[in-house]
Amino acid sequence: MSRSAHPAGPRHADVLTEGHYSAPAADLNVLDEKVWSRTVTRDADGALTVGGITVARLAEEFGTPAYFLDESDFRARCRAWSEAFGPDADVFYAGKAFLSRAVVRWLKEEGLNLDVCSGGELTTALDAGMPAERIAFHGNNKTVAEIERAVEAGIGRIVLDSFQEIVRVAHIAQRHGVRQRVQIRVTVGVEAHTHEFIATAHEDQKFGIALADGQAAEAVRRALSLDGLDLIGVHSHIGSQIFDMAGFEVSARRVVQLLAEIRDEHGVELPEIDLGGGLGIAYTSEDDPREPHEIAKALSDIVTRECESAKLRTPRISVEPGRAIVGPTAFTLYEVGTIKPLEGLRTYVSVDGGMSDNIRTALYDAEYSVALVSRASDAEPMLVRVVGKHCESGDIVVKDAFLPADLAPGDLIAVPATGAYCRSMASNYNHALRPPVVAVRDGEARVIVRRETEEDLLRLDVG
Repeated sequence: MSRSAHPAGPRHADVLTEGHYSAPAADLNVLDEKVWSRTVTRDADGALTVGGITVARLAEEFGTPAYFLDESDFRARCRAWSEAFGPDADVFYAGKAFLSRAVVRWLKEEGLNLDVCSGGELTTALDAGMPAERIAFHGNNKTVAEIERAVEAGIGRIVLDSFQEIVRVAHIAQRHGVRQRVQIRVTVGVEAHTHEFIATAHEDQKFGIALADGQAAEAVRRALSLDGLDLIGVHSHIGSQIFDMAGFEVSARRVVQLLAEIRDEHGVELPEIDLGGGLGIAYTSEDDPREPHEIAKALSDIVTRECESAKLRTPRISVEPGRAIVGPTAFTLYEVGTIKPLEGLRTYVSVDGGMSDNIRTALYDAEYSVALVSRASDAEPMLVRVVGKHCESGDIVVKDAFLPADLAPGDLIAVPATGAYCRSMASNYNHALRPPVVAVRDGEARVIVRRETEEDLLRLDVG
């Protein structure tokens, strides 16, 4: 079938009358710089390139689906966050967004610290050479074995998430003859304007110790009373994919108020405050994220103002960007398979991946952009839904977008801003093989996480 032979779905003129969709870009060949990594461009033939390499070459060498990570962009974003906050603050990369040994080495070289939240992430960090003192350990239910490993390694800080964990960590630290540096995660009662599954500072959820009913103050009393703990500060995280700084202002005010209460009751001024992460990125042209220097200034001003009001010394600030660093640096490359027009509705474009490599659309109702990247096209736009190959109606990669009406099987399309939470949340649903992560830089590409094989699946199946 030729590229123009298959029946197309509704064009943009048809669907605009329904009032549900915004108009497509004037030229679908033009890339929105907000959603793509910094070395992505199109060559003279209209094919997308990253780090100077065309997607056709990448697909031929590494196959599809695959995640392609712009190493230069990743490193540049690390430096931007480090420079924005300066030497008097700490930037912890949130490893849950995406972690590999290569990424750990990049973080170490660029001067960032690392936040982990499982034994597997801790093992990866230590194995790749991240100094233990530059690691923070999160989690609402750390196991005894995980805490043992962290304390034995000399981890920089453990963020305490419950009363049981206060005692657990203190006991293990005392048994090892050390005073473990800890922070207490405080639930500050801020309702972040985000999806309920990624909002983490309201009271009705599993993380942290509530501030409102005095539990956080009691947690501080217990932590200060135990010889195995060195309480260095408090921690607050209000959610993810947040653009409005108002929530951080309320959170900082309440945390600083707690610091003042600790000073008044115990005569101790805790030296650190961690405001977490959660800063949003651009998944579509409608998203408008802030730059690191704007975020740094806003957070610093908020904390300084609140501390001056409370007559406290300004504590050292920590932040935990994960998505904000790695999210924009990668895209997922797919090959188009079945194209199914539904008259009067939209065209379904099936690709060779799906919810096994990006669960966020199904889980969070997340929105993404998509582009034809193997060639240029002058065809008019058609409304599409990009779907995967899994046996689920909810197997949606991009809910509604516009692609050229001459899209055909074998074309390559790419979904940008998939560096965060796509590979790290990937699965083997339908026994799919998880895609590789390929780092691209200065005309060279190398696998940093290899593609799974059928042998990998069978190796785990010991029945």
